[in-house]
Amino acid sequence: MRSTQIILLFALCKLLLMIDAYAQTNVLTYEQFMNQVKNHHPASVMAELRIEEGEASLLNARGAFDPKVFTDVAQKYFDDKQYYNMVDGGLAIPTWFGLEFKAGYENSGGDFLNPERTLPGNGLYYAGVSAPIGQGLFMDKRRAELQKAKIFRDMTVLDREVMLNELYLEAGKVYWDWFMAYETMLVFDSVLIVAQLRLDAVKRGAYLGDLPNIDTLEAGIQVQNRLLALQQARLDYANAKALLAVYLWAEGVVPLEIPEETRPIRLSEIEKITPDEYYLSRLDTIINNHPILGRTEFKLEQLDLDRRLKAEQLKPIVNLKYNALSEPIGNSPVEAYNIADYTWGLQFEMPLFLRKGRGDLKLAKLKIQSTTLDFSMKQASLLFKATAAVNEWSTTVEQINLYERTVQDYNGLLNGELQKFNAGESSLFLVNARELGFINAYIKLIELLTKNRKAELKANYAFGILNQQI
Repeated sequence: MRSTQIILLFALCKLLLMIDAYAQTNVLTYEQFMNQVKNHHPASVMAELRIEEGEASLLNARGAFDPKVFTDVAQKYFDDKQYYNMVDGGLAIPTWFGLEFKAGYENSGGDFLNPERTLPGNGLYYAGVSAPIGQGLFMDKRRAELQKAKIFRDMTVLDREVMLNELYLEAGKVYWDWFMAYETMLVFDSVLIVAQLRLDAVKRGAYLGDLPNIDTLEAGIQVQNRLLALQQARLDYANAKALLAVYLWAEGVVPLEIPEETRPIRLSEIEKITPDEYYLSRLDTIINNHPILGRTEFKLEQLDLDRRLKAEQLKPIVNLKYNALSEPIGNSPVEAYNIADYTWGLQFEMPLFLRKGRGDLKLAKLKIQSTTLDFSMKQASLLFKATAAVNEWSTTVEQINLYERTVQDYNGLLNGELQKFNAGESSLFLVNARELGFINAYIKLIELLTKNRKAELKANYAFGILNQQI
């Protein structure tokens, strides 16, 4: 009996101590992993490109206000005659407030020139302005597009935050799944050794007559069950490690291969994380700064610009144009300038029923109403998700506290059952049952610590600040 007792107690020590005495290997910490994701993952790079996209869109919209050099040449020759020769060139400068300034030079000639195109021999210089005094006075398409591009640029900053939040949430969950799979694999690896040692001890005890032969069958079944559990744990770990590699990139290179000896941090190296009171006391305030809500607010600003543009189109088109004229004398284009020399024009246009304009305006208002309702729904949804995430986070802390005590209690039961077994007052079946309870409790503690870290991730994600924590 004594040899059996010694081996059984040795097996118990192996179960309790071997997990933390595992061979030394390279460690990939959570912080190292997330920094690699932040700096090199394609989704992270794409998030930065989103900012450049906003800047490019703004540059494109500003191009509508670029000064333009223009030249218009028209000539006609037929039957050895020059019917006409008309030249018009200059510079046009559009402005933010709707006016367009224009200056240029024109000349014309020919045998059959339209009389209204007849100009002095030296041509004419002109300079003037055109202005919308009806539709387009306060808002036009160019100004609306420029303001929308500025809003879009600001929106891309929030798009970047949303993209990074989603990336870091998924990457973080993958890391902690890898951690749980690794710890679980070590547990089953250790308990398989314990079961094999116990089988050897029981065989020896049966051979010496200290134990019944049926105990060898019981111990053999335990070895088979734990071997099956270890195989499944190794499969889960291999899959978790393969998924982790998907998030490890370097300078745009395909996903890195994780060396065989690389492992996550150990269970003994982490502690449960308790939510800060900051989260609990300022839920509403934090949610209102969420990038998803910020994007919707920017969308509302863009839609309001559309509404203002549609409202402007209900006004009549009234465009006024004025050009001062001057015939060049010598090298001076303004020496012969006379205030009485000018051209001007007026354009007026207005639909009688305004049905298109009124329809467009109504559609713009409906889009604003719909987006406002969508904003309210998103706000309520985000508040719920944040509250639920903090609740889950707090609950995991309580569960870990409970299960740390539960693991100790199962360990006490197992020790007591072993003592009874060695005294001949218990059976191997009960020892195995106590040991199974201890193993399940230990694995449950690993799961709870993993859930605690994931709950922290989900809470920061729900608040829209996960990218600020990396």
